[in-house]
Amino acid sequence: MVAVAIGLFSRNILFIRRNILLGKAENYSDHPGLRWKNLLLLALGQKKMFRNPLVAVLHLFIYAGFIIINIEVLEILLDGILGTHRLFSAHLGGLYAVLINAFEVLAVTVLLACVIFLCRRNILRLKRFRSGDLNGWPRSDANYILLTEIVLMLLFLTMNASDSMLQNRQNGLEAANPAGDFIISYLLQPLLHGLSDGQLLVLERICWWLHITGILAFLNYLPYSKHLHILLAFPNAYYTRLQVEGKMKNMKSVQQEVLYAMQPEQAPVGDQAPSSFGAKDIFDLSWRNLLDAYSCTECGRCTASCPANITGKKLSPRKIMMDTRDRTEEIGKNIRTHGQFQDDGKKLLKDYITPEELRACTSCNACVEECPVGISPLEIIFELRRSLVMEDSDAPTEWNAMFSNVENNYAPWKLSPDERDAWKNG
Repeated sequence: MVAVAIGLFSRNILFIRRNILLGKAENYSDHPGLRWKNLLLLALGQKKMFRNPLVAVLHLFIYAGFIIINIEVLEILLDGILGTHRLFSAHLGGLYAVLINAFEVLAVTVLLACVIFLCRRNILRLKRFRSGDLNGWPRSDANYILLTEIVLMLLFLTMNASDSMLQNRQNGLEAANPAGDFIISYLLQPLLHGLSDGQLLVLERICWWLHITGILAFLNYLPYSKHLHILLAFPNAYYTRLQVEGKMKNMKSVQQEVLYAMQPEQAPVGDQAPSSFGAKDIFDLSWRNLLDAYSCTECGRCTASCPANITGKKLSPRKIMMDTRDRTEEIGKNIRTHGQFQDDGKKLLKDYITPEELRACTSCNACVEECPVGISPLEIIFELRRSLVMEDSDAPTEWNAMFSNVENNYAPWKLSPDERDAWKNG
């Protein structure tokens, strides 16, 4: 089971890596010290989550509890492979009981946090969880994960309760070192008093098998789920953008075109014009944009803070990221099927993300500021909008008037340069 689970997981992660690398090359190797700091603060410390302390603490319970409790999975695996029972108890002595007690307390906090988050999504129905972006699989995905974590924690506690009872009855279980009772599972034992030793043994083994099977199944569910962010949040935080927030990344090719138009003599002889401006599909985006798409938690904080979305516009930064990921997945499957990409008649621009969405963006950076894992929907919006305007000449009349004024009058308004200060007269 372990070999198959790790093999399948590795295969799917390699597929995702190849998909991400379909994007254009971009160098993010500068300032390694600052990047490690971002990784520790954003991914491990969940710095941005603490803008809402209550939700942050609950999320931290789930995150830390689930990860730390799964340290016990190592013992479960070794017990299964070596035929031992609570292998670490002999080596850790009294510390073993302290650790398992801590794990059980964390298991309860995970249970409580998952129940609260299920209520927030399905009973309180917060606005950002009611959005049409989440219709279908995305909405179910979040619920499946929370329910799975609840089941895994209950299996863990029931396994401990039944195992402790068996050892207390001196059933002759193969454990050489009785583990004793634990702080939380001990409270469950009254529910099991009516079971015989044989039934307790069956219950303990069922919980043992379901727990480890659930962990391995969960591992292979991650590549198909938004919860892949529990892994990709770390590289995403490391490779986050370090420039001042709000600074736009200009296209060098655009700058050169303008400079050469103003000073033709500066243009190199035989210089090739850029093949395209902006992005129409994922191949025109950077690998960093595609890593963003796969790292998206679908939490909706970006959309909830977007002034365009708040005022009823069609734009949803969360949908921008989900659409980019869906298109990347589609192209990845196309390549795996045919050996190379076969034109499917679709593009990220217009087939997935509409001009109406792109034009609604005010470039305010609110979505970037709010994202807990350092994602930038704004970069993708910029690139798609550049293609829309510069490649397709597709812009609203108001924009074209502004472009014309900038070109002719060096300002957005229809005033000659000599009259630039005329607005203040009178």
